[in-house]
Amino acid sequence: MPHITLLAEQARAVQVRNIFCIGRNYAAHIAELGNRPEEDPVVFIKPTSALHLPGTPIVLPTHSSDVHYEAELVLLVGQGGKNIAEDKALKHIAGYGLGLDLTARDLQTKAKQGGLPWAVAKGFDCAATVSQFVPSEHIEHPQNIEFQMHLNGQLKQHGDVRKMLFPIPFIVRYLSQVFTLREGDLIFTGTPEGVGPLKGGDVVRLVLPNAIDTEFKVE
Repeated sequence: MPHITLLAEQARAVQVRNIFCIGRNYAAHIAELGNRPEEDPVVFIKPTSALHLPGTPIVLPTHSSDVHYEAELVLLVGQGGKNIAEDKALKHIAGYGLGLDLTARDLQTKAKQGGLPWAVAKGFDCAATVSQFVPSEHIEHPQNIEFQMHLNGQLKQHGDVRKMLFPIPFIVRYLSQVFTLREGDLIFTGTPEGVGPLKGGDVVRLVLPNAIDTEFKVE
């Protein structure tokens, strides 16, 4: 199983188990892709082989000609559970990080048109790129988090957790009703508007002010 880094006084490695992703969680992003809001969260899962960590380049897949970045806040589950109450949900989060839900948009569009699964569009190598993670106790107000994604020095996405259609506690409760959450699970919480294509030579920068500032080169 792959591991991620949880930053603390002494950094420690955490074994990653499941990678859950929430789609259509920001109204403006729903609109920019021509989708419609859903009453319940749109949930999909990426394989752990899609996980990509800082330090090496993002390698674009050869089976797609239109890979898009989607920057997101990512939760690291520290305490697993089933049917977690919303008022207890934040206590189950060990850390907060930033990630890129890379999407082969050409393949996703084709799959959606045919009513087919998205696995080949969402689960390829590097499709779950993540930063380091900050311990939850270092984030005083997690439901007020704002983050940024820069591409080649230009701001492309500005995420504000307060604009989520499904807030963090709701997401944790909802997922724990369907799945048993486990220590080491990652939860991608949805992307704000401003998504676009990546190409070889690009540099992506993910910023959580005063906590995370990570760059990834693209090949």
